[in-house]
Amino acid sequence: MPGIANKRKGIIAAGNWIIDRIKVIDIYPNEDSLANIKEESFGNGGSPYNILKNLAKLGALFPLKGIGLVGDDIFGSQIIKDCSKYGIDSKMLKTIPQVSTSYTEVMTVESSGRRTYFHQRGANAFLDIKHFDFSTASEKIFHLGYLLLLDALDRIHEDGTSGASRVLKTASNSGLKTSVDLVSEDSDRFDKVILPSLPYIHYLFLNEFEASRFVGINLTGDKPEYAALNRAATNILNKGVREWVFIHFPKGVFAKSKYGEILQQSSINLPNEKVKGAAGAGDALASGILYAIHEEWKISDALRLGVCSAASCLMELGCSEGVLSYKECLNLEDTFDYGQF
Repeated sequence: MPGIANKRKGIIAAGNWIIDRIKVIDIYPNEDSLANIKEESFGNGGSPYNILKNLAKLGALFPLKGIGLVGDDIFGSQIIKDCSKYGIDSKMLKTIPQVSTSYTEVMTVESSGRRTYFHQRGANAFLDIKHFDFSTASEKIFHLGYLLLLDALDRIHEDGTSGASRVLKTASNSGLKTSVDLVSEDSDRFDKVILPSLPYIHYLFLNEFEASRFVGINLTGDKPEYAALNRAATNILNKGVREWVFIHFPKGVFAKSKYGEILQQSSINLPNEKVKGAAGAGDALASGILYAIHEEWKISDALRLGVCSAASCLMELGCSEGVLSYKECLNLEDTFDYGQF
């Protein structure tokens, strides 16, 4: 019922709450060899943490709520305090004892901005169906990420459902639009883990690597071929996604709807000297798109904000440090213009 849905406000985000320990290195070394650490910092990481903090920085005037688990340690306390600072409701972000807060060592190569992750799953591994309650939810969108990195929710039950599919089904039945992001796992688990959730997902975000793994279509390179992107998005939609699939890659984003609408948007053409790191760029893109969807912008404008938000992220080292207000993000298109798709 559109009239009721339009009265809902807010975004709930759940999944991986992570502290990123970011290190800029001169080279990515071969085994048994050495790389030099040129710069390092600590910051937010994980889909819900990044998304909600980015939304706050974009200027969201609607409620922001987090769901997840952290450890009873200094990193867990840091996450809770950061949520308070940015106006994120953390009442459903629970602290559990005798388990560490999840963290990731992010190795970013100075010359290219490419990053490699070494991850400690920590408290996130225990996030399960029992930690979700949508019975009184009045928000508009529920975002879950990252599938393939949430041990309990990724588990497949005897009836073929997963914990994530059950959570997403409940959220959808409660009147929430659902959004999901994946992690770039180098495995053959994509079909097994993700398929049960697709019928309950309105908006699916994935990069070219994840889309390639999921549907077996080669999307390698900074700018995958249009025909390959279209085949991949169509394949994923046919597997059950309800509204939109967003496939993003360094040069832009390709979007296709269940009804066959196709949109493409090139990335902002940032000079190399402006790029400090690519950590969090995918989440920044998703944040911009979700902000615009919540505010009922056209999808074409949502994609513009998405790539502009991603560009602002690239200009600082951490996942959210560079993210600007949505107006300032959109000003980047006048400063730098768009690249070639």
